[in-house]
Amino acid sequence: MATRSRSRSPESGRRGPAGRQPAGGDRTGRGGKPSGGWRGGEPLQRFLARCGVAARRKAEELIRQGRVTLNGRPVRGPGVRVHPERDRVCLDGRPLRPERPTYVLLHKPEGFLAAARDPRGRRTVFDLVREAGVRLHPVGRLDWDSSGLLLLTNDGELTNRLIHPRYHLERTYRVLVAGRPAEEALAALRRGVLLSDGPTLPARVRVLGRAGTDTWLEVALAEGRNRQVRRMLAAVGHDVKKLVRTRLGPLALGDLPLGAWRHLTPAELASLRAAAGLAPAPTRRARSAPSHRGRRPVPGLGSRRAVPGGPPGSARGAAGPRSSPTDRQR
Repeated sequence: MATRSRSRSPESGRRGPAGRQPAGGDRTGRGGKPSGGWRGGEPLQRFLARCGVAARRKAEELIRQGRVTLNGRPVRGPGVRVHPERDRVCLDGRPLRPERPTYVLLHKPEGFLAAARDPRGRRTVFDLVREAGVRLHPVGRLDWDSSGLLLLTNDGELTNRLIHPRYHLERTYRVLVAGRPAEEALAALRRGVLLSDGPTLPARVRVLGRAGTDTWLEVALAEGRNRQVRRMLAAVGHDVKKLVRTRLGPLALGDLPLGAWRHLTPAELASLRAAAGLAPAPTRRARSAPSHRGRRPVPGLGSRRAVPGGPPGSARGAAGPRSSPTDRQR
C-alpha cells in the first residue's frame, strides 16, 4: 500500500498531509496570520515605537493585552512583523502611522513634571514644547524640583537604549549642597555608596566653588536611579539645595534659556545614537543651526539665566514654584 507523504509544518511543528496548512495557521500570535507575516518587514513592537506609542518594552505589553490589531485581527504574541506600506495596524481601533522622528532638547525649569499628564493638575514639560507638533516622551527622569537638560523624543528604540543600564550613559549635574563636603565624603561618592536599592556605581565628583556656607559640586553618574544624586549626597551627610542637569551623554545644555527648547543637530543625533550602540540614522536634510524655539511666556518663570551665587559659567534661570516632599516626582 502506498504511503501518504507527510511533512512538518514550520509554523507549528505538527505533522500534516503534504501541501496542507495546519488549522488556523495564520500567525497572529495565536494561530492567525495577517498579511504582514513573519518574513520581511519590521517587528511589530518596533513599528509601534516608531509611531510614538511607547518604547518597545511597553509596546510588547500592549500587544500581549490584545489592544493591537494587524489587518483587522488582534495580535497577542511575539514575532509578528509588519510591512508599513501595505499593512494596517491599529491600537484600540485607532490606525497608526509612523511619525517623523523628532528629538528635542529642553531646558526644564523646576516646578514642571517630566510626564505626559498629572492627575493632580500640576504643570508638565509638555506645556513647554507644544509647538513641536508631534507626540513626545521624556527620556528618563528629571524630578519636579530639579532643572536642566531633558531630552524628549518619539523614538522608542533610542529611548529604550538610552535608559538601559547596559549602556551606562553618563549624566552630569551641577549640584548645590549644604555645607562643605570633606574629602572623605567626596571619596565615598567616587567609590560608590550603599543606598536602599543597592550599591551605586562610582561617581565622578569635583568641587566647582563655594556659595557662602554651601558648596557647588559637579557630579557625573553612569546610571539613572530615582533621585539618585540627592540620595547619594544625603548618604554622605549633605542635603541638596539645587540640582541642574548639564549633560546627557554627548548632549550639553549650553546657554539654552530656561524653559526654551531646540531640535538636536544631525551631529548631536549621530553622537547620541553611537553612545546607545545604534547605527547612524538614515541621512536626512540637515537642519539649519539650532535656534531657541518654543519661548512662550510661562507663568512663574523668570528670564534670568545665571544662578545667584552659582559657580562661574552656570546657566540656569529662575525656578518655578517649590514643592513639598510629597510633591516630588517618582
